[in-house]
Amino acid sequence: MIPVNEPLIGTNEHKYVLECLNSGWISSAGTFIDDFESTWAKYCNRKYGITTSSGTSALQAAVACLDLQPGDEIIIPTFTIISCALAVIYNNCTPVLVDADKDTWCMDANLIEEKITSRTKAIMPVHIYGHPVDMDPILQLAEKYNLAIIEDAAEAHGAQYLHGHGTSKQNWVKCGSMGTMSIFSFYANKLVTSGEGGMILTDNENLANKAKKIRNLCFEPNRRFLHNQLGHNFRMTNIQAALGLAQAERIDETVNIKRTIGSEYTKNLKDIDRIKLPVERDWSKQVYWMYGILLDHDDKINASDLALQLHSKGIQTRPFFLGMHQQPILQEMGFCNDEQFAVSDHLSQNGLYIPSGVALSEKQLNQVCDTLHGILN
Repeated sequence: MIPVNEPLIGTNEHKYVLECLNSGWISSAGTFIDDFESTWAKYCNRKYGITTSSGTSALQAAVACLDLQPGDEIIIPTFTIISCALAVIYNNCTPVLVDADKDTWCMDANLIEEKITSRTKAIMPVHIYGHPVDMDPILQLAEKYNLAIIEDAAEAHGAQYLHGHGTSKQNWVKCGSMGTMSIFSFYANKLVTSGEGGMILTDNENLANKAKKIRNLCFEPNRRFLHNQLGHNFRMTNIQAALGLAQAERIDETVNIKRTIGSEYTKNLKDIDRIKLPVERDWSKQVYWMYGILLDHDDKINASDLALQLHSKGIQTRPFFLGMHQQPILQEMGFCNDEQFAVSDHLSQNGLYIPSGVALSEKQLNQVCDTLHGILN
């Protein structure tokens, strides 16, 4: 079976993890945590990095740092993983949903302003499947309405965005460098993995200190078991950080591998008329975290049937996200009204992603392409 994703574990990963074990510093303190935080922050051109136990906990802690009030609103894409909604809801705020762009599959920046109210306090753009959100309009809205940006770069390690595109001041910046606070996930299927783990990045010292406190049960610095606030145990272990550091040190190599996989898939699948392939806007350098394919809505085969046929031929797939407005629990909680999100619905019903991990071989990639041609041509 060709897996959807398989991590690439190298010599330094083994070396650093063993060094960590031998040191005895295996919990939530140690030099690998400090080194991982500083290395990843520097790569993303940020001042501060704060490791967490997951991308989900990073989102939750980042929202908590904003000191919002119950009922305050945060605008999020409906086409994303539920972690985004959870981070809002667990902080007693209200998620406000925006549909996806039909081409990039990221939140449609043109639909955000109409959702802004007097209760809106932040926007949470999510770079989907490795392609950046068009951030310039969102940054302009944030400045206009004095809103925070919680940038979710969990799927976009090493992706780049042409900030100021179309102007004389345009320049390439890393995803994860544009939010008031930005977050990453280091889950096993990400371009950089620590098995499980996450990180918050920011340039604001006050927010960085808040995040460090929240992830560590809000212990007071002068009296460890005194608590003036409620926090969380969102700490990363030194073992995880050892693995993450080794992965981060070769991020450029990993990005090149992923972009090559994306390019090869596009070259080999572009003549299948029945599917739409990922785009790369001229203001983006995407990293194809997952290589998605999208069937026509009126195709005689649906995404579930295609997934079953591919599985029968030894190829794993995963369905696209199911929109937040389609989640029964969120409907029951009253967060989703009768709004229509046509693009997200189309993506959820007709999309799936195919094997695209860093360890994917040329032989495996060609097998996937040949199989898709056999089914769809």
